[in-house]
Amino acid sequence: MPADKVFLDSNLLVYLYSHTEQEKANRVIDVICNNNCFISTQVLNEFSNVCIRKLGFAISDIKKAISEIAAACHLLYINENDIFLALRIHNEYKYSYYDSLMIASALESGCNYLFSEDMSDGQIINSSITIKNVFKL
Repeated sequence: MPADKVFLDSNLLVYLYSHTEQEKANRVIDVICNNNCFISTQVLNEFSNVCIRKLGFAISDIKKAISEIAAACHLLYINENDIFLALRIHNEYKYSYYDSLMIASALESGCNYLFSEDMSDGQIINSSITIKNVFKL
C-alpha cells in the first residue's frame, strides 16, 4: 500500500528541534518516515522565524535544520496560482491568509492530508484534502 501524501504545517517541524516535547517529536518523525511528505517555502520561512524568535537558535543551526527537513520532504515553491487559491480558501473557509496559503499548497500538490496541530481536525477542504491533528489519538 503506497504511503499517503501529506503536507506538514510548520508547527510540526518545530517539535523536531525544540527539545521540549520529545513525545511529539517522535510522532512527527514517525509521520515523516511513513508518509510521502510535502512542505512549502512558506513552511520553511515560518519554521525559521520560530527558531530565531522563540527558540534562539544560531543561524548555522537553522540552516542545518532546513537542509535536513528539505532532504526528508518534497519542497514546493509558492506561485501566483497558490496565492489566488489561498484567497479563495480564506474567503470560503475563514482560515487566516497564511493557513489558507498552506492549504492551497497542499491542494496544489495533490496531498490527501494536511497535518497540523492548530487547524480544524477532520475538516475536509474542496472535497479532496483532510486536515488532521496527528497528536490526537
